[in-house]
Formats: sequence, C-alpha cells, structure tokens
Amino acid sequence: MIPDLGVVELTKDLTKEQKNAFRTGLAASGLELLDNKKSILIERIKNSIIDMIHYSDELPKTNYSEYLSEKLGYDYTYMANVFSEVKGITIQQFIINHKIERVKELLLYDELTLSEIAFKMHYSSAAHLSGQFKKNTGLSPSFYKQMKFRRTTNLEDV
Repeated sequence: MIPDLGVVELTKDLTKEQKNAFRTGLAASGLELLDNKKSILIERIKNSIIDMIHYSDELPKTNYSEYLSEKLGYDYTYMANVFSEVKGITIQQFIINHKIERVKELLLYDELTLSEIAFKMHYSSAAHLSGQFKKNTGLSPSFYKQMKFRRTTNLEDV
C-alpha cells in the first residue's frame, strides 16, 4: 500500500525519546505529528472534504455521508461523532463552511451565474444557496460580489 501524501509508515515502533525528537523536528518545520487515531481520522475527513469541494471538478453523485464512508472505510455515524467531539462542529457544518468558501471563489471569478454556481455545488436552487450564503457570511451573494467590484474600483482610483 502506498501511503497518502504527508503520511509516514514506520517499520518499527519508536521509543518515547525518538518520538519526542521526531515531533520536535516536525514542529520546527511547521508540521505536526498525528499519532492519535482520532486525530488521524479527523485529518483524513477534513482532507477528503476539502479535496472534494475545492479540487474536484464534480461533487459526488451520492450523498456526502456515503462518499466519506466509502472513501475512508468507516461507519459515518462513528466518524460524525468523533469529528463533532474533537472539532466542536458537525461534519455537515464543516462541509457547508467549505462549500460557502468555494462559492465565494466562484463569485469572485465572475464566470458563472448564481444559478450555475448553485447547480455546480449541488444546491437545490439559487435561492437555497443564497439563504445558506447569507446565514454563513451575513451577506447576500450579490452584495458579496459587489464588494469585490467596489474594492477594485477604489484601487483603480488611487
């Protein structure tokens, strides 16, 4: 099996001193040693969601719980409970937060209409997307988009 990017598989167990030295060396490079099974699972969940929303051309055809269960090989209820316990938010809220971040990017690119963005991001309608966007950011998508044009115009006036 080939490990994921950023994953190291050791051929033997480290002593406590070796593990601490390894942890210190990683920290000096801005990295973190995840040796707790829950922490590792949460990172895998987060990375799967981020990859799915930000770096995939299409969101999965199945619902997110099925997608994550299949991809990571865990029961969704177990993953959801661990995630909520450690992160303090639900997997669903984490997904919504990242979908809204992706919608912000798409709005600023100004290549798609709100309806096209809603379709691309698997919202039932532009109205549903607008409601979730406003609830999450406090702004309507159109006002958010206008803010970009105001900033650009103000910069050009300088």
